[in-house]
Amino acid sequence: MSSERIFKMAFSSVYPLYIQKAEKKGRTKEDVDTVICWLTGYDENGLQAQIEKESDLETFFAEAPQINLNAHKITGVICGVRVEEVADPLMQKIRWLDKLVDELAKGKAMEKVLRT
Repeated sequence: MSSERIFKMAFSSVYPLYIQKAEKKGRTKEDVDTVICWLTGYDENGLQAQIEKESDLETFFAEAPQINLNAHKITGVICGVRVEEVADPLMQKIRWLDKLVDELAKGKAMEKVLRT
């Protein structure tokens, strides 16, 4: 799948998949919301507004209030790609989010997932 196609995917179509992945491993929707809000700076209302207006991933991240200053601490491999080596800034943000949800689903403590 091309980067352009990924960027145009609706966040509202990806969001339930994140929740499903986390819930299969005993985590909650609230846990997923916590990591999304931590990364993007959205509050619950802002996150819900993005879902309701069906923003694509490009818009979702472009309108994010503040990418967390500790996001650069997110490292590791997701989908066979090292997140810290992703050259495209938007794709890196998408991979960061994928990595956070993956760590959540693998049972990591929230403090470790949120790099605190």
